[in-house]
Amino acid sequence: MSLNAEHSHDHVVLESEFEHEPVPQEHRRSLRSISAVWLGFPMVLTSAVFGGTIIYSLGFWQGLGAILVGNIVLLLYVGTLSYMAGKTGKNFALIAADTFGRFGAKIPAGLLATVVVGWFAFQVGLTGSTLESALGWNPSWMILIGGAFFIFITFVGVRALTIIGVIAAPFFAIMTVVAIAFAANAGGIGEVAAYAGGPGGSILSFGAAVSIVIASFADSGTMTADFTRWSRSGREAVLATLTAFPFANTIALMVGGFIVAAGMAIDPAANGGDFLPALTNNGPILTAIAVVFVFINLGSVAAHCLYNGAVGWSQLSGGRMRVLTVGLGVVGVAAALAGVWSYFAEWLNILGVLVPPIGAVLIVDQVIQRRALSRSAQAWRVQPFVAWGIGSLAAFLVHFYAPQFSQALVGIIVGGVAYAMIGSRSSVEPLQAQNDDSKTAEFAGGAR
Repeated sequence: MSLNAEHSHDHVVLESEFEHEPVPQEHRRSLRSISAVWLGFPMVLTSAVFGGTIIYSLGFWQGLGAILVGNIVLLLYVGTLSYMAGKTGKNFALIAADTFGRFGAKIPAGLLATVVVGWFAFQVGLTGSTLESALGWNPSWMILIGGAFFIFITFVGVRALTIIGVIAAPFFAIMTVVAIAFAANAGGIGEVAAYAGGPGGSILSFGAAVSIVIASFADSGTMTADFTRWSRSGREAVLATLTAFPFANTIALMVGGFIVAAGMAIDPAANGGDFLPALTNNGPILTAIAVVFVFINLGSVAAHCLYNGAVGWSQLSGGRMRVLTVGLGVVGVAAALAGVWSYFAEWLNILGVLVPPIGAVLIVDQVIQRRALSRSAQAWRVQPFVAWGIGSLAAFLVHFYAPQFSQALVGIIVGGVAYAMIGSRSSVEPLQAQNDDSKTAEFAGGAR
């Protein structure tokens, strides 16, 4: 049977992932299915680590405020991009081509498709690091085992992302309840609301904390179309996004913050809200369950990131998603073994500066101004690149000279406003005589 055989979902193991064209309406998936894809993405141990870092730095109530603000921004940002995807069935690279041009789009698509492979490497490395710190296991072997498992999930495709999302989210909820129960038995939750932060934690400002929340999903959130293009409509795509932002992401971040505030985290200054040690110190049965939890939980976010990268590079190279899954997965595992995952703080700063203005430009062009609907196909468009540069420059300046503000949020606002102003001054644009079908085909390298 061909990998691209077009049969019903019940009778095909590996169906087409529609790397090079919009998902046909008859292959769209239910709201429950796409919600499961997004729900299991942020409800992971990684988010708990970040949430613990925020609460450790700002204290409970101020940290909670930063988490809520960041998630509201993500809801508006990712939700709008999801609406575009559900309405058109296009993945991120195809949507970017409508704004940046069919060749110009290769730059933002290539950047994000590479960045998410870095996130995959981070999750694989975190798998090894987490099991080493909790159980003393060899991190290299855990990286190899976890990497192979995560690549397999991605190889199966969006169906596997749905399945692991259905498993990962309730598994996370159960394990956090257990961890919090241990905290309660130890008498550590009485002063959670009064927690004022840890020693040295004030180095993280409120704005920087908001940026962490946004940047942690800036890349895959901008590439949300790779998931929500499977939705039956724009409305259902937005509803699916709601399960992640603010619902799942807020819960995951606050769980980590709660663990830190309750005094249950080991070295929260370095490990944030990692609550795995609270589970592995309570008998062999719970330890075994906790190990499975690590692979399922981090596997969920790792597979999502690798899927983004494989779909994006399919567009750039004209290749097939599953072939690229294996190749990019091997690169990510090698990067994890090399220790690149340990630089996550610098990674978040880069994401917060470069990525959010891209989505802002797309939203202004295709949702607010709606000029992409009537624009003839073009190879390059200069205007979105200028606006992207202005937005990133503003975020860069905030990062270094006004850290009390959120660089990611400033990048979104400035990038969007810049494009709106540039677009209003360029009423006449050069046109080329290609229709939408030829634009899509040429951008995809002619692959089908």
